[in-house]
Amino acid sequence: MNPELDALFHYALLAFGSLFVIVDPIATVPAFLAMTPRDTPEQRMRTARLASFVMAGVLLLFAVAGKIIFKFLGITMPAFQIAASIVLLMVALDMLRAQRSRMQETSEETHAGTEKADIAITPLAVPMLAGPGAISTVIVLQARSSGVAQHAALYVCIIGVALASYVIFRISAHGAKWLNPIAMKITTRIMGLLLAAVAIQFLINGLKGVKAEWLSP
Repeated sequence: MNPELDALFHYALLAFGSLFVIVDPIATVPAFLAMTPRDTPEQRMRTARLASFVMAGVLLLFAVAGKIIFKFLGITMPAFQIAASIVLLMVALDMLRAQRSRMQETSEETHAGTEKADIAITPLAVPMLAGPGAISTVIVLQARSSGVAQHAALYVCIIGVALASYVIFRISAHGAKWLNPIAMKITTRIMGLLLAAVAIQFLINGLKGVKAEWLSP
């Protein structure tokens, strides 16, 4: 395989896998249904469509403007990578315990959502889907990308995760009897383990960046 295509494939796989794991739309389904108890399936699908669209917009915004934000705030990429690794590791540890992390969703936000007429933008899109972990992951992936092809791949992966989230919510609009509790816990723990590995890799990359900055003349 062409080395450039090989690097692009591995980057796209990392980007999509990392984003899907941290967004975790499957684990959001119970909260989505709990916050829309009186909605018809059609209304739930409209909510899911808007939430997925907003999530994609927020993540694309940070993917495009991440470096500008860093420059404005005076933040170095190694520092952000280390901070992002801590955020992701906290989420991953909760997932390994088969718990929904408070980084992604709090009980207060879920309760507030049940009392809102429209929960698509908040709390569903932000912060349940596009939360601190997802935003951190997008910015780190954007900084790691090289060349137009990988930048484009990141944008496509964000849109792909948003579409996958919409499909999952659309399927659950009629109810979520297909969500077996035991299977959910097993899946959550496996995804948590993968996310922990991603977090540690971000930490290693950040420490390498710090070492390079210290050793540079």
